[in-house]
Amino acid sequence: MKDFFKYVLATVVGLILFFLVFMALGAMSLVGMIASGESTKNVKDNTVFVLKLDGTMDERAESNILSKFSGQASEAIGLDDMLSAIEKAKDNDKIKGIYIEAGSFSPDSYASLQAIRKALLDFKKAGKWIVAYGDTYTTATYYLASTADKILINPQGTIDWHGMAAQPYFLKDLLGKFGVKMQLTKVGTYKSAPETYTSDHMSDANREQVTAYVNGIWDNIVSDVSASRKVSKEQLNLYADSMLTFCDAKEYITKKMADKLVYADEVKDEVKALLKLEKDDDINQVNLFDMGNVKKKKNEGEEIAVYYAYGNIVDSNSSSPLEAGSHLIVGKDVAKDLLKLADDDDVKAVVLRVNSGGGSAYASEQIWHAMKQLKAKKPVVVSMGGMAASGGYYISAPASYIVAEPTTITGSIGIFGLIPDMSELLTQKLGVKFDEVKTNANAGFGTMARPLNANEMAMLNTYIERGYKLFRSRVADGRKMSTEDVEKIAQGRVWLGQDALKIKLVDELGGLETALEKAAKLAKLEKYHTYSYPEKADWMSQLMNETTGDNYLNSKLKATLGELYMPFMMLKHMNHHNAVQARIPYVIQVE
Repeated sequence: MKDFFKYVLATVVGLILFFLVFMALGAMSLVGMIASGESTKNVKDNTVFVLKLDGTMDERAESNILSKFSGQASEAIGLDDMLSAIEKAKDNDKIKGIYIEAGSFSPDSYASLQAIRKALLDFKKAGKWIVAYGDTYTTATYYLASTADKILINPQGTIDWHGMAAQPYFLKDLLGKFGVKMQLTKVGTYKSAPETYTSDHMSDANREQVTAYVNGIWDNIVSDVSASRKVSKEQLNLYADSMLTFCDAKEYITKKMADKLVYADEVKDEVKALLKLEKDDDINQVNLFDMGNVKKKKNEGEEIAVYYAYGNIVDSNSSSPLEAGSHLIVGKDVAKDLLKLADDDDVKAVVLRVNSGGGSAYASEQIWHAMKQLKAKKPVVVSMGGMAASGGYYISAPASYIVAEPTTITGSIGIFGLIPDMSELLTQKLGVKFDEVKTNANAGFGTMARPLNANEMAMLNTYIERGYKLFRSRVADGRKMSTEDVEKIAQGRVWLGQDALKIKLVDELGGLETALEKAAKLAKLEKYHTYSYPEKADWMSQLMNETTGDNYLNSKLKATLGELYMPFMMLKHMNHHNAVQARIPYVIQVE
């Protein structure tokens, strides 16, 4: 019997040792793969940068550790990575051109597309070429492809060119079927975010502002394509009205929307001709993932910090499980980071890159306070991305200078409170009965047993009004305007960047590079280099995040619901949100 236990114990110990050695070897392999993936990429002479427009694009995509193992770019493309790659390709003498391959590409905004388009045009100024190919071009991919010296399209391909439309959706009647009503208090005639839950159609004010920004975005697209393709704006609008999308591909050539019909396997010959290669020669190429490992120019001068603030503004990670796996602007964390930058003597100026439709008014106020303290010590320039509206504008207002893209959606100076009334669902449809014992007159405020009464709603209105006046005063202080002048352009009104410039909500039109140049000028720096904050998650955190069930389930739910995901998640987690919200509609769907 002793021998039996001895052998069993030896076997158990052996298995434990085996697994320990296996895990150690796995860890060594993992580290080796990461090190290999992050090693410097040597670019061969006569190389083409292959830019695949596929998947989704965020302001700043986190590195995907699993994608590093496969050597493929992650599903989500970071705007920062793409702009950096194009700039490095421009500066690298061994890269002769860019090949754009149009696919199913979902950018976060047309402001981001404008930034990429400017970078592509800047690439061409270096004497390099761009060629584009697509089986099907969406409006977004065609907008970028229009920068190309040559646009190639499949003989059976299409260019989706039919104009733009915004179609807000309304859940009031759907909620009503379940006995749920939303109790609303707001300040701002144009503050339309709550309409999703409280109305069944667009208000006149909302229709006015949506019409303005949809037409403004489309006019920018048409103007840019017109300049590149040498087709008049009037003609391009006629093409859209006649549904150019469904025409014979040969017409794209005659209408100057494309330059040549080729099949996918013939594209290589077109690229080889531009690289002056023989037919049997191989094409040296690098992709977006490779460009991340290509050396940048040597850092010179002083540091300008670029701090990325994008996503919903929330009080804390735990207080808003609004969208698992998505980036959030956590008020207390961002405020702490900004104060660290204020105290860092190596940082001479800060560019705050904002891409947010807002969120918690309280968290926005905390970031505003940190911005004021930061600005007191060094120049702070805001670079607005796709959105910097409502709470996103609140945190931008104290900056020394504000730069926005022409199609940035900004403004929306207004706040609201939205409280669900589920009493009909509970008492009439489900048969739940309530009774009450209370100590004070308003002890039952917020109960699920009944809707808010007139006195409670009046008190909530006063609270919201006070929050709006504070927001308005923050803007007036930051922009050096009177509160009366702010009121004329506030009321929750959404503005495009190009219109916000005219009413002094922004100071200049441009992208991140424009903001950096202004920051350097304000800090009196002749030479500078940049460093991005906050740090991206380490590989272990990424690996854990990629393999968590919640992240997986939420990604699948998001893919299934599409644009309806955010409104339904808002309902699901209503009780987790701060009572006062400074945000625009969750999804501005412009197609």
